[in-house]
Amino acid sequence: MNTDINMEQLQKDAVEIFNQGFACSESLIYAIRKNFDLDMSDDAIAMSSGFPWGLGGGGCICGALAGATMMIGYFFGRTTPGDPKINKCFALTNELHDFFKEYCGATCCRVLTKGKEKNSPERKAQCTDFVAATVKKTAEIILRELEA
Repeated sequence: MNTDINMEQLQKDAVEIFNQGFACSESLIYAIRKNFDLDMSDDAIAMSSGFPWGLGGGGCICGALAGATMMIGYFFGRTTPGDPKINKCFALTNELHDFFKEYCGATCCRVLTKGKEKNSPERKAQCTDFVAATVKKTAEIILRELEA
């Protein structure tokens, strides 16, 4: 695992793959996996494929936030029932949520994209910004906690 992360490259990787056809959640996982040099299967990206457009078009949680939450869980989640380390995972996810809500203005895709056509340039530009900001914040949380 690499912890010497170039944030500019991380954001560039997330944005490039987003513009090549991955959705927001997939782009977050792709860029974190690549830049942290994680031994993580492509299955993790596939597992996030239902999140975009607010859970497959439902308009709920933004896929970028969902993908970022998956990565916080990868690093700090639990694999054993009852493991109290879930509390740290919850705290970090809540920090991420609060950042996202403040930076983006909401957490629901339908609220964030209201009035924007699904494939319009203005929506793509907005979502690109959200992906870039969210991947950076996620990496900052992960690095801070790994160093603690």
